[in-house]
Amino acid sequence: MEKIKNKLGIFILNYNGIKWLKKNLNNIVQHSQDNHIVIIDNNSNDNSVEYIRTHFPQISIKFNFSNYGFAKGYNNVLLKELNFEYFILLNNDIELTKNWLNPMLELIKKDRISIVQPKILNYSNKDKFDYAGAAGGFIDITGIPFCRGRILNKIEQDQRQYDTNMNIFWASGCCFLIKSKIFHQLKGFDEDLFMHQEEIDLCWRAQAINSQIYCCAESTIYHYGGGTLESTNPRKDFYNHRNSLLLLIKNLPIHLLFFVLPLRLAIDYLVVLYYLIPGLLYTIFSSPIYLQKTYTINNKNGIDKIKTSILILIAHISFLLLLPKFIKKRSPVNAKYIYPKSIIFDFYLMKKKNFSDLEKF
Repeated sequence: MEKIKNKLGIFILNYNGIKWLKKNLNNIVQHSQDNHIVIIDNNSNDNSVEYIRTHFPQISIKFNFSNYGFAKGYNNVLLKELNFEYFILLNNDIELTKNWLNPMLELIKKDRISIVQPKILNYSNKDKFDYAGAAGGFIDITGIPFCRGRILNKIEQDQRQYDTNMNIFWASGCCFLIKSKIFHQLKGFDEDLFMHQEEIDLCWRAQAINSQIYCCAESTIYHYGGGTLESTNPRKDFYNHRNSLLLLIKNLPIHLLFFVLPLRLAIDYLVVLYYLIPGLLYTIFSSPIYLQKTYTINNKNGIDKIKTSILILIAHISFLLLLPKFIKKRSPVNAKYIYPKSIIFDFYLMKKKNFSDLEKF
């Protein structure tokens, strides 16, 4: 296939990611098709910058003076960048495949398509979709994200069942292509979100200007996961729960918000109990009845569940503190492709475990 000549920049946000740079950067350079690669460093202190300068002098480095997180980390550079027609935002824990880029570039040239993600599979289990994006993202009426290929924590095997290009609600922040003019028009990511679900907010707002978001099934990449926070890190629960609520306040039409917000808060408190009660029981009943020198206890599982429940409650406090600011930001979007039911209800009560089980919406 003839090489497509576009003004395209590949931007990789890095914070203390030398482990991933050593593992993946050579692969990224090999499959970049000679497009310009820029590392945006969030003030790393693990010799990441020295490693790039020594081993990949052809790569440009942009510096942030603090760890600005995902949103501001990218905004600080991309909102000042005027040299590229397209941006690719790429995690450092990604392995690319041959010809991953051309199909996305072909697709984004079509009318109204402004954001495109590839099919994202898991590096450790290459026959399975990856949690972070799979074959394209959606949200349900309560603001809970899910994907073609992943509902809640249930991840499907890739049996080519989603090998069609599809209009989706959100593209994964671990890899997506966006027209630079659209990124500038939207003023980038919402920096108050810091990390997690910024891409959902960006894609939601993009739909207000008649931009379409697509998954390009002809393009495949592999995601290691955990490049920023490990999947088991309870801080993920804090950011995901808080930011999901903030997105509803910011983007959901008022006639839906009055109904949806109480329902969503009720779901969150059920999730708190789901973690807290087993966590307390596990911790209590795994404690020694008698103190013996030879007795070894490991109640980490119970403590982690309790931490998760507490962090969700703290997320609600943070949500309330940010609520006035996000009310001022309100710009409701009547977006398409919102699943009109609760994905939690369908998953647990209706036993709809796969995306293909859901009713068309």
